Parts: sequence; C-alpha cells; structure tokens
Amino acid sequence: MNSTTQLLRQINPAFVQEDRVTSQAFRPTPKDENHLSVYDGDQISAQAAWEHFVSNPVCNSVGVMAVTFDECQKHSLPVYADGIGYKEHCTIDFSEFKEKDIKKKAKVLSAYASARGWLFQHVS
Repeated sequence: MNSTTQLLRQINPAFVQEDRVTSQAFRPTPKDENHLSVYDGDQISAQAAWEHFVSNPVCNSVGVMAVTFDECQKHSLPVYADGIGYKEHCTIDFSEFKEKDIKKKAKVLSAYASARGWLFQHVS
C-alpha cells in the first residue's frame, strides 16, 4: 500500500438515498468494533471486489466507492492490510475516536468518495 492506494468500500443499498451515498457507508458500527472493512485496490479491481463480496449470499452491495490511504492518514485513521477472510482485506481503524468524531470522519471520507464517484456500479 502507498499514499495513492484506493481503499474499496462496498456500498449497501440502504446507504443510498435519492441517488446519493450517505456517510453511513463510511461509518463503522459498534458490532464491527469501530473497524471499517475495505479492499486493497492495489490488489483487486473494483468490479472483482464487488463480485467477491456479493458471492456471499448474506452480503449486498450496489457498487464500490473508494477513499485513499492518504485521505485516511490526513484524518488520523490508521489503515491495516490484515488479510482477514481474504488476502485483499484491509481495515480502517476508527477505534480511538468517540462516536461524534467517528461521525465527522465518516462524513469527510464519504465526501472524498463521492467526489471521486463510483468505481463500479452494478446495474440490475
């Protein structure tokens, strides 16, 4: 991973409202122990990441957006290439922050991703 590595995030259809992706897509939940799962875009394409994700029947995604490693670093969010579950898995770690700061950081990441646009979008 380097500063320009795109961290590919699956977008759940519930996080799209009026054709806009909400910041919820970039906010980890307490059940995730404040870790946000992403794919390492240096190792897998957006479409291949989507196909891998939705191959699990319990996973749902309408497409893939991304933030970069550098964008996370600018906001003091560590990124770990951990290979949990599959070799391209990375974690954006929000665990050092309080809920209000997590929400703010998620909004910033969402704005970066929205400005970049969809890297892959499934058309049904």
